[in-house]
Amino acid sequence: MVENKSKFHLEIVSPEGVIFQDQVQEAVIPAYDGEITVLPNHTPLLSRLKEGEIIIKYEKEELLIAITGGFLEINNNNVYISSDYAVKAKDIEIAKAQQAKKRAEELLREKAENVDLTLIEKDLQRSILELKVAEKIRKKQRIIQ
Repeated sequence: MVENKSKFHLEIVSPEGVIFQDQVQEAVIPAYDGEITVLPNHTPLLSRLKEGEIIIKYEKEELLIAITGGFLEINNNNVYISSDYAVKAKDIEIAKAQQAKKRAEELLREKAENVDLTLIEKDLQRSILELKVAEKIRKKQRIIQ
């Protein structure tokens, strides 16, 4: 394999499988202590990730991926991200996310005894994140058009 010094390999995985895998020029990643901008030949690094969005620049395009935290490993022009939940912005179903948000808010208000409030809060946070990332994509598309 010919090494491309202007790109690095990025792989994002979740329990659902490989979410993204390609050669990219840049990635902005939500690390626990602040955003990390990764460029080719980045120094080796291990980091915990927080909930947020990954911004990937490749092939003259920009891709957004929502994650709910996880871990980052950078080594030898290879970047690996493992997250318990990750979704490409273009794959977010806005109506479904809005419905999940509404349902979680109702369950939290009711404080039902037979539900795990921690899981409901996580569902709410994930829905809010999905809606935020999807809205960013919609705004960018409106500007481009």
